[in-house]
Formats: sequence, structure tokens, C-alpha cells
Amino acid sequence: MKRVTGIGGIFFKAADPAALSEWYRVHLGLPMQDWGGAVFVQEEGASTIWSAFPADTDHFAPSSAPYMLNYRVADLAALLDALRSEGCNVVGDMQDSEYGKFGWVIDPEGNKVELWEPPAGR
Repeated sequence: MKRVTGIGGIFFKAADPAALSEWYRVHLGLPMQDWGGAVFVQEEGASTIWSAFPADTDHFAPSSAPYMLNYRVADLAALLDALRSEGCNVVGDMQDSEYGKFGWVIDPEGNKVELWEPPAGR
């Protein structure tokens, strides 16, 4: 019997849901629907990662939220350049590893968002 096969949704509280949704639409290109959320249809072979971190991790810093969202992107370097030019709070340097390229931005409510450009074929 199949059980969990991927991430079905990301749900979180926001002080101003409409403004935060608009920031994600403008700066990260989320395809917002009339009901206020976004729907992603993954291409064939795409993967989604789920991982628990130790309670004392500093990987989510400077955010104090107990979670960090990770979004797949097509061209991380170009997106980070665009976010910087739009005045967004990009933190740290882009990292390149066997798992792909990673970069981070802080959303208007202080949440650290991880941007991931997977390696070719993933």
C-alpha cells in the first residue's frame, strides 16, 4: 500500500496573508489563484524533499520560524540577481553541491526561504 508520496501542500500562518501572497507572486513567481494559494504541477521525474532537522540547528537562521520552505527554481543565479535588484533580503552566498545549487531570501514576515536549482535530470 502506498502511503506518503510527496509534499501535498505547505500551510503556515501569516500576519497579512494577502500581502505575503503578493510578495511571493511578484518576487518568486508563485502562480497565485483567486482563492489565495498556488498550485504546482511537477514535471516528470521531479523530486520533493522532506527532512527533519535537529531542534538546535542554525540552518534556518536568521529566521526564528521552526520551518523553512524550499522551492525548486530553474535559474538560481538569475533569480538571486533579480531579487537583489528588487530590494529583497537575499542572505548568504549561493552554494553549489552534488545536490544542486542553493540560495536564500527572507520574506517580508522574516521567514527564510530556500531556493533550489536541482542538478540536471532531477
